[in-house]
Amino acid sequence: MIRCASVSKFFGQLVAVSDVSFDIGPGVTALLGPNGAGKSTLLRLITGQATPSKGSVEILGLDPRGDRTVAQMLGVAPQQEMLFDSQTPLEFVGLAATLQGLDDSETAARAALDKVELDADDPRPIATYSKGMRQRVKLAQVIVHDPQILVLDEPLTGLDPRQRLSMISLLKSLGAEGRCVVVSSHVLEEVERIGSRVLVIAKGRLAAEGDFHEIRALMNDRPHGVELRSDRPRELAMHLIGAGVVDSVTIVGGLLTVETNDLSSFSRAVAPIAVAAAASLDEMKPLDEDLESVFRFLVGS
Repeated sequence: MIRCASVSKFFGQLVAVSDVSFDIGPGVTALLGPNGAGKSTLLRLITGQATPSKGSVEILGLDPRGDRTVAQMLGVAPQQEMLFDSQTPLEFVGLAATLQGLDDSETAARAALDKVELDADDPRPIATYSKGMRQRVKLAQVIVHDPQILVLDEPLTGLDPRQRLSMISLLKSLGAEGRCVVVSSHVLEEVERIGSRVLVIAKGRLAAEGDFHEIRALMNDRPHGVELRSDRPRELAMHLIGAGVVDSVTIVGGLLTVETNDLSSFSRAVAPIAVAAAASLDEMKPLDEDLESVFRFLVGS
């Protein structure tokens, strides 16, 4: 649904995006990268707001810069706020529906506001809304015309925990409907909840893409960290070392942090070893199977 082929974007001597290629299909895809990595520039290229210096971008096989029909297929929420503060949410989202040529803009606007859990009959202007509520107004205008592709730059910023869970649930449901949802974010824990497919951008280049667990497999030449909780941590540590399934062990209170180069063998052996040590195994948690560890590894920080 989105294709980038050898895309680069230059601003004078500055290289914002360098030779990036990928395909994105239905579902939710997270675009990850530190500030200045080129995420926002890449989103502007995808949505036709910028022209590639090299390479090409296609949206459903069409040029987002050269084909006007692409605008009807896209829903875009930039990181910057460009809301009409004097309007009510219904007026603002209704205007977006009108600009998209919908016959019944008010009905469409009401349905979109309901999806993001906002009251369409709220008479207050957008200027009085909190950051989280403004984010939901932005998302409502993104989905009001029922687009096939959604591009959202930092959509979770400013939301409280309950609102974030609700937004994540909505994004996942939109992806499950067969839409292509691209979410740019640095909030890695939340991105992991949205979906497992990621594109990692570092210094303008595509550092990795795919399921983040598969990307984690690229790190197999590095030790895996695992945290264990036990009532007899020292005894368990001695038995783990004696069995040769760990490379190092650190004990703090009832917690053991171990490193192993063979996670599969360790996972199979740890329970029998705990039994042999007469130690409980109350909790076992991988420390480097999350997006944050993958991200740090891939960007070299």
